[in-house]
Amino acid sequence: MKHKDWIERFLAVFVLLAIWQAVAMAIAQPLLLASPVQVIARLGTIWMEPEFFGAVAYSCSRIAVGFLLSFALGIVLGVLAGKFHVVEVLLWPLMLAVKTVPVVAIILICLIWMTSSQLTAFIVMLMVVPLIYANTLEAIKSTDPKIIQMAQTFHVPFAKRLIYIYLPQIRPFLVSACSVSLGVSWKSGIAAEVLSIPHGSIGELMHDAKVFFVTVDLLAWTLIVVLLSLLFEKAFLMLLDLFFKRLEKL
Repeated sequence: MKHKDWIERFLAVFVLLAIWQAVAMAIAQPLLLASPVQVIARLGTIWMEPEFFGAVAYSCSRIAVGFLLSFALGIVLGVLAGKFHVVEVLLWPLMLAVKTVPVVAIILICLIWMTSSQLTAFIVMLMVVPLIYANTLEAIKSTDPKIIQMAQTFHVPFAKRLIYIYLPQIRPFLVSACSVSLGVSWKSGIAAEVLSIPHGSIGELMHDAKVFFVTVDLLAWTLIVVLLSLLFEKAFLMLLDLFFKRLEKL
């Protein structure tokens, strides 16, 4: 990223924080809206509380599991749908339903069938699969048919076609899908935790902060979730880029 871009983003964040501070000072009611100064000060102490690292580890592990499952499943389903039209037709209503039904409704329905500790990973998987699937399917469909015909003519095994033809084609679509779906993972995962209240999770602590009107804690945990989401996104995209670079050397 260029130096100019960093400056522009820093200024954008500064402006938003200044507006937030001005609104908080105008309201003058920390119970309704804590100021960014108060929230930042709380960030300096919240990590020292005994439940902090346990909650972060709990939520991170389940959101990571849900995302990785959806990543693998979305790619497999996308490749199958691209290769077999009947699979695409059969999956269409399911993907449409998942994309259109409100996530809150899905969480409440799923709570009937599973425990709160199982819900987070499942909801993340359910919300992210359509994004990975749609981008993978689009990548497969946009592959040059002449290359596929040539591979079939020379009887190239499907495994090699997948590595040398499909995966390089999927790469830009997959990176784009992951950039969006990683944020969706955290939003849907934390929403599931707030509603199901699994013990020892970030969602439970956010729910408690809301119930007891501790606005500064609620906003502090919100910022922590944003930071964790950004770190998770950067780390995964870095690993994905490393994977494709290793693939190019095969």
